[in-house]
Amino acid sequence: MSSVKPYIPHQRARRTGPNAPLQIDWRGELRIWWREVDQVALALVLLLMLVGTGAVAAASPASASRLSTSEVRLDDFYFFKQHIVWQTLGIGVMLGASMLSRERARQAGVLLASAMLVLLALVPLIGFEVNGAQRWINLGFSLQPSEFLKPAFAILLAWILSLRLRDPDLPVLAFASAILVLVAMLLMMQPNLGDTMLFAGIWFVLVLLSGVSVQRLSALVGVGIVGLTAAYFLYDNARHRIDSFLGGGTAFDQVDLAERTLLAGGWTGTGLWLGIRKMNLPEAHTDYIFSVIGEEFGLLACALVVILYLALLWRVLLRLVDEDNLFAVLAGSGLVAAIGGQAFINILVNLQLFPSKGMTLPLVSYGGSSTIAMCLTVGLLLAITRRNPFLRRETPGLKAMLERREDAA
Repeated sequence: MSSVKPYIPHQRARRTGPNAPLQIDWRGELRIWWREVDQVALALVLLLMLVGTGAVAAASPASASRLSTSEVRLDDFYFFKQHIVWQTLGIGVMLGASMLSRERARQAGVLLASAMLVLLALVPLIGFEVNGAQRWINLGFSLQPSEFLKPAFAILLAWILSLRLRDPDLPVLAFASAILVLVAMLLMMQPNLGDTMLFAGIWFVLVLLSGVSVQRLSALVGVGIVGLTAAYFLYDNARHRIDSFLGGGTAFDQVDLAERTLLAGGWTGTGLWLGIRKMNLPEAHTDYIFSVIGEEFGLLACALVVILYLALLWRVLLRLVDEDNLFAVLAGSGLVAAIGGQAFINILVNLQLFPSKGMTLPLVSYGGSSTIAMCLTVGLLLAITRRNPFLRRETPGLKAMLERREDAA
């Protein structure tokens, strides 16, 4: 009998003895992960995080000075040092999540959505208030459930809507819309109009890609417009922000200060730590970090940041364009919509082209739970878009699948 061991493809675990536990070949797992992961998207994400490191270093003295008191004096680089810690943890979370299989990522997303919905419902009861909004829960550390719900919401809705291919009679649109209404109600209790609009945008992208008829989609969009109008009249926070935006504001409004700071550096900026206007800018290290980039590194650096976001969106869409798995297309599109939507809302606010929403700039702004949540979003996106580059697809792709369904209808 031959002593040569037979080849077993994708053998990821082995035993060293008859009764020994399975041992995972981590080196082999890493090789497989590196071959299948979207290396270009990963590089773009790391570049954005590198930009964030420099931006938080520039903004840290301004925020430390504003938040210092007569009793407590914050070190000028307090936020920069904390940012390095959170970024390190975030990269670990991102890489760990990216190693999940597509099925494991779906399961993790559904479980995370369930847990975050429960915590979001508890925020009005046990949450604490920061800057006039009750969005955080103290679990020994500050946690903002809505941040972790964003990637989970996209995956949950993608899974529900993808069930339509198995059974066209399932009321998947009703389920997805009911979840959106529940999330919107919980967010507006905080209040949090900005995240409500972002979740609605994610829902719209997924429903649009799932093949829902234009008539039904138009009716639901009409309901959303009615809801937004109601929010204007029922919520003072929303009405104040919209009125301030439409009225042009004053020289002391946050968005006006942000625009002045953004333009103060010209095309090339004043230089690192040489900016002056940032010292009067509230939340310079979080919501208005894009303006700090403009003052100290210039409008050309701001343009580079926008290009990096556009390149990330374009890369993910290219990855999904020939994907034949509806769940992967929907989940990937929803996750990248969450990243891109939040990024461009933040940028438009800094340009005074959108009402102030209290959103951070993804992968760039300082943050604790928001940084971890965004890195988790990217990790799940990388996991769902993983692909063996040596396998050729024999199926016609999503576009042809949708065309066949329309013909059959």
